[in-house]
Amino acid sequence: MKLWTGRFHKEPDQKTNDFNSSISFDSRMYRQDIEGSMAHAAMLGACGIIDKDEAQAIQDGLAGILEDLESGALAIDPDAEDIHTFVEGELTARLGDAGKRLHTARSRNDQVALDVRLYLKNEAQGLMAQLKELIGVLCGKAQEHAGDVMPGYTHLQRAQPITFGHHLMAYAEMLLRDLGRLQDAVGRMDQCPLGSGALAGTTYPIDREITARALGFAAPTANSLDGVADRDFCVELAAALSLIMVHLSRFCEEIILWCSWEFKFVELDDAFSTGSSIMPQKKNPDIAELVRGKSGRVFGDLITLLTMLKGLPLAYNKDMQEDKEAVFDAVDTVKLCLTAFTPMISTMRVLPGNMRKAAAGGFINATDCADYLTKKGVPFRDAYRITGALVARCIELGLTLETLPLSEYTALSPEFDEGVYEAISLEACAGGRKSYGGPAKENVLAQVKRVRKLLEAAGE
Repeated sequence: MKLWTGRFHKEPDQKTNDFNSSISFDSRMYRQDIEGSMAHAAMLGACGIIDKDEAQAIQDGLAGILEDLESGALAIDPDAEDIHTFVEGELTARLGDAGKRLHTARSRNDQVALDVRLYLKNEAQGLMAQLKELIGVLCGKAQEHAGDVMPGYTHLQRAQPITFGHHLMAYAEMLLRDLGRLQDAVGRMDQCPLGSGALAGTTYPIDREITARALGFAAPTANSLDGVADRDFCVELAAALSLIMVHLSRFCEEIILWCSWEFKFVELDDAFSTGSSIMPQKKNPDIAELVRGKSGRVFGDLITLLTMLKGLPLAYNKDMQEDKEAVFDAVDTVKLCLTAFTPMISTMRVLPGNMRKAAAGGFINATDCADYLTKKGVPFRDAYRITGALVARCIELGLTLETLPLSEYTALSPEFDEGVYEAISLEACAGGRKSYGGPAKENVLAQVKRVRKLLEAAGE
C-alpha cells in the first residue's frame, strides 16, 4: 500500500513504481525507522495527541516488528515503496486503527531525514573505532622502528635521512585529523529533524524536545524547512570519508612501491598478497591496489551528493532520494577498506637493512655536510656550493660522502677534519634532527606517546 494513494485513481505503472521505490537500499535503516517511530508515538501520547494506551500499543507493536525482523521471523517486503511504508503497513496489519494513528503530526520528509541522521551517526561511530585501531597499529610499528633509518623523499627523489617510525607517524597524524573531522561531522549531525513535518511543522501541540532527547540528539533542528531539506551532514561525512581515502590511497601507493624489488623496504604477509596466473615469482600487493582504486569510488559518491543538491529549491524534492545510495556506498567502502588495510599494516614485515642501504646510496646526508661547514663559520651558500662539488666528485669516483677520502674534503675547504664522518653518518643525521616534529628517535617515541594519549582521550 502506498501512503499517498488517496488523491490518485490509477495504480502507478510497474516500471515507474520500481523506479520510484527505495526499499532496496533504505531497508538497512529499519532499526532507525522503528526507533524514531517509537519515540514519535511516545511523544504523541505524552502530549495528549493520541490516547496513551494507543501510544503504548504502537510502541509495543513496533518493538515486536523490530524483534521479528532481527530474528528472521519477518522479512522486509521488496515490493514495498520504502522502509517507512513497510513498517507502518506491518504495524497497521497487526494493530488495526491504532497503527494508522502513528503518522499523526509527521511526514515522510522529516521521517527519512531522521532515519538517515540516526543511521549515519551510528555508522560514524564504527568508522571512528576503526580509525583508532589503525592509528594504534601505526603507533606500535613506529615505536618498533623509531630508530631505523630510511631515505625521506621529495619528488620521489632521495632527499634527507629520516626513520621509518617517523614516516609512519606522519600517516598517524593524517588519520588523527580524519578522526577529528568525523567527530565534527557527527557534532553537526546531532540535531533531530522529527517534527518538521513535510516542511512547515504541524498544528498539533507536539513537543520536539521529547523526541530529540529520546533519540539521543543534542537538540531539535531550529527551522522546519531546513530540517527536511538539509543534507549537509551527508556531504560533510562523505567529504571526511573522501579525505580518509586520500590518506589510505597515498599510503597504499608507498606500500606498493616499497614492496617492489626496486625498493624492497617491506614485505606484505601472504594473506594480503596474491600471485600471478603465469609468473610463479610474483607476489602482488593487491589489497593495497584495491584500496587505492576504491578511493575514486568514494570521491564519486561525494560528487554525486554535491551535484544532487546544488540546484534544489527548498524544501524536499524527490532528487534527495539519491542521497542514500551515495552516502551508504561511501560508508560501506571506507569500512571495507579499513577492515582490510589495518591487518595488512599490522602483519607487514619491515626490512630495515634495505632501507639503510638505500639511504646510504642517495647522498641524503649532503645537507648535514653543508651544516657541518656552516657550524664552523662558513656561510651557508658557500657550504652549499662546496658540498655540491663534493657530491659531484663522489659520483665521478663511484664513492659516497661516507667513503670519500678526507683529502678530497680538505681540497675544497680547510675547515674539514675527521669529525665530518661522524657528522654525516646517517644515524647521526637522523638522530640529530631533534627539533619538534623531527625524525630523531626520542621525538618519534614522544610522538607515539602523545598520539596514544589522544586516542585514550577520544575514547572517553
